[in-house]
Amino acid sequence: MTILKRAKGFWLSITLSIILFAVIQFLINGAYLNGFYINTIFFMGINIILAVSLHLIIGITGQFSIGHAGFLAVGAYASAIMTMKMEQPFVVSIIVGGIVAAIAGLIIGIPSLRLKGDYLAIATLGFGEIVRITFLNIDYVGGASGMQVSHLTTWPWVFGCVLITILVIRNFTNSTHGRACISIREDETAADAMGINTTYYKVIAFVIGSFFAGIAGSLYAHNFYIIQPSNFGFLKSFDILIYVVLGGLGSMSGAVIAAILLTIISTFLQDYPETRMVIYSIILIVMMIYRPQGLMGTKEFTSFFKKKKDIGGGPGDGKQHTVA
Repeated sequence: MTILKRAKGFWLSITLSIILFAVIQFLINGAYLNGFYINTIFFMGINIILAVSLHLIIGITGQFSIGHAGFLAVGAYASAIMTMKMEQPFVVSIIVGGIVAAIAGLIIGIPSLRLKGDYLAIATLGFGEIVRITFLNIDYVGGASGMQVSHLTTWPWVFGCVLITILVIRNFTNSTHGRACISIREDETAADAMGINTTYYKVIAFVIGSFFAGIAGSLYAHNFYIIQPSNFGFLKSFDILIYVVLGGLGSMSGAVIAAILLTIISTFLQDYPETRMVIYSIILIVMMIYRPQGLMGTKEFTSFFKKKKDIGGGPGDGKQHTVA
């Protein structure tokens, strides 16, 4: 019965997603949306991918990484090189961007994920800055002046990548591997004592998160006509981190909602960068004071639609117990 309910929920989600895709595609094709709103929708999709991928690393596995912009940059430049230098199709550049970012995640993950807490945060932050400075000094990709990129990102590509990212990370979280990652988040020492290879699962989560950050980088690079190393500074990593923290550590739905809300705020306040940062700060301060667990806590959006059932107590109990 539980499997049947999950299957119904899965197909309902897919159906609603297809309807959303069709509606937005109709609005774009009918010229009901101008370039500003279309670009905002694309940004929402890219930020959702970044938020969900970092959610796997921080929210599920409990590894405090603040260098996600580094993987975004690796995916962006690798993808741009494939299309602009090697004249490969966009689909190939997306896949290559994800793979190169995953390899970078593996290289940095194996030594760094033996660290914990603040030390891991410093290591990942350093990685992000190394990536940015490296691209800043490579003339092949334009150096500080940036690299020209063709505009190839479209709504079907954005929607498809968002859907695949959510499905893959959701299924991974609900698998035995995901449960192992959650156990590491809750108590790494206990998980290690129970025979879970904690370093292996932390690296796996890091690689998967890096892969999808690279996919987001591919879409990001081809949504503009130029990419520059300054686009991938540590402030970009903090933006992605805010999505996850604001949404609720451990909640994919919260990461998605926070990415959408903050993308809207950021887009409409582009002309007032100081105001944008003040609003960000106020939101975080208020959230940490009144709801430190985030918008959704560890709950998912589907948990609000689960019905409660009443079952009778034991013999002679005379009471009813409510269970979710």
